[in-house]
Amino acid sequence: MCQHCDYSGLLKGSGLGYTPNRHRVLEVVGNNNGPLSAQQIFDTLRRTHNINRVTVYRILDLLVEKGLVERISGGGRSFVYGLAPNENHPAHPHFYCKSCGSLECLNPQSLDVNLQAMQRTFPGVIENVEVRVDGVCKNCLNLKE
Repeated sequence: MCQHCDYSGLLKGSGLGYTPNRHRVLEVVGNNNGPLSAQQIFDTLRRTHNINRVTVYRILDLLVEKGLVERISGGGRSFVYGLAPNENHPAHPHFYCKSCGSLECLNPQSLDVNLQAMQRTFPGVIENVEVRVDGVCKNCLNLKE
């Protein structure tokens, strides 16, 4: 969850421009403890605003294209959305529970990925790195006991 991000400023700075729906989608994504599916974002917005599901998907595509939101593999063929790294929101790995399917954000310092070493040996340009640790979450472990 990013409590320091200025969502209006992020939209304007991206060149996308501000609209209330774009702001709402970005706010739902940014104010969560973990990545959300498009359906979860739509369900959250629908409780308080009249918004079309297709509009949510289009806005998410725009936010990903402009680098404000990341599309993250959520297990299987599904995707979830989280706030892209910015000055108030550092890049971080995620933990995927193979038992319940939850995806949660991990502390940025919990796993160190040295991109400088990788860039010295990789002949192309690295634009994005997605780190996901898979296992069984504490809640599911407690259920098995």
